[in-house]
Amino acid sequence: MSKILLSTRHLIILLLFSCGSFSQSDVKVLDDIYKTSLTDGNSYEWLDFLSNQIGGRLSGSLNAQRAVDWAEFELNKLGLDEVRLQPVMVPKWVRGNPEFAYVETNPGKTLNMNVCALGGSVATPPAGIKAKVVEVSSFDQLEALGRDKIEGKIVFYNRPMDKSVIDTFKSYGGCVEQRYNGAFHAAKLGAVAIVVRSMTLAIDDLPHTGSMSYGNLSVKQRIPASAISTKHADLLSSMLKMDNSIKFFLKQNCKQLDDVLSYNVIGEIKGSEFPDEYILVGGHLDSWDLGDGSHDDGAGCVQSMEVLRLFKILEIKPKRTLRVVLFMNEENGLRGAKKYAFESRKNKENHIFALESDAGAFTPRGFYFEADSKNFDQILSWKDLFEPYLIHFFELGGSGADVGPLKNSVNVLAGLKPDSQRYFDHHHSSKDIFSTINKRELEIGAATMASLVYLFDKYGLVKASNP
Repeated sequence: MSKILLSTRHLIILLLFSCGSFSQSDVKVLDDIYKTSLTDGNSYEWLDFLSNQIGGRLSGSLNAQRAVDWAEFELNKLGLDEVRLQPVMVPKWVRGNPEFAYVETNPGKTLNMNVCALGGSVATPPAGIKAKVVEVSSFDQLEALGRDKIEGKIVFYNRPMDKSVIDTFKSYGGCVEQRYNGAFHAAKLGAVAIVVRSMTLAIDDLPHTGSMSYGNLSVKQRIPASAISTKHADLLSSMLKMDNSIKFFLKQNCKQLDDVLSYNVIGEIKGSEFPDEYILVGGHLDSWDLGDGSHDDGAGCVQSMEVLRLFKILEIKPKRTLRVVLFMNEENGLRGAKKYAFESRKNKENHIFALESDAGAFTPRGFYFEADSKNFDQILSWKDLFEPYLIHFFELGGSGADVGPLKNSVNVLAGLKPDSQRYFDHHHSSKDIFSTINKRELEIGAATMASLVYLFDKYGLVKASNP
């Protein structure tokens, strides 16, 4: 039986070699990368420490700084050619004491609601806010109601993620503006607060936080903004249909403080032939505070670190400079990404390829790319190399928030695409914890990233030139 399996494997390798723009040695290198990640990987142990010993890492917090120190220490242990910290000023928002909310159906008769403040929100008055509720599903509906029906009320945004969309990131994108801009639109019409349905397809008791913006509103015009669990959003909607005179009470204690100093963490292996061409792999080190940020984006950070570790232990000597960047402040400002891109352009660094992991630690399916047609054709020629590992999704359509500022007319950006069906069950909630991480899925993701980086390093861009 073993001889039959061996012969079959050789046949598969020969078939792959005959139909793709790669060599037989590439098949062997990818095999080594996957085997090493699965049998001698370090991503899971790294994530265990980051999640369980440090925990949630709000931008500007003590835990965020502890994560910076940890990442710098671990990268130095890998024996990279350079490890450094890149200073960046970041926002510092604190949640304060736990939020509290209830629905009052009659004086003295209340039902508690599960809510959490949105990141960047102002607090309620110390005694809280109690007001009637107006439910809407869009900004157009809000505007149609007008100031007469909104002033003095709490606006309840209750447009759910679309269950019919297979790609849950597209479903998320179809409703997240009510969380991000909801307070801005409601405050202009005189609302006293907003409550937003959590951005998840799950029907559960967990509120999901996330960033929001007041636009050009003055500090005096800003109103408290919170998210409500999907189960309680459905309940509140049902109660309003029966009695639209019920009142909602909200108390939250969050606060926006002055910006503080933080850092991107950068490590690199110098290229042996083209050291001035950079290949970047990264994730964001900050997270929200309700969970420990294992999926968003501890996983992306440790997978990116593992890419360089795999190159070191497998003694793959890159032709181009490989750089891991653990960005700070993706969740509420992208300050780290913007600072990195600014410094890179100032130093005239030529990033030919940048890969981001920021979609959870679930089973990898492939990648999204931002690339011109010639480079995408080259990428597609590598697809057969990945199919034995069940990696089959190679499509144009984006990359990632942190690598996005690096885009120019000639380079290629990419984002790892794991299976997304469970991601928004965890995203920005107290369920984003290490116990939900599958070790094997995490390690396969790291190997998939390292394999793509290996191919870009070996073959480079099609008609590559300086930006």
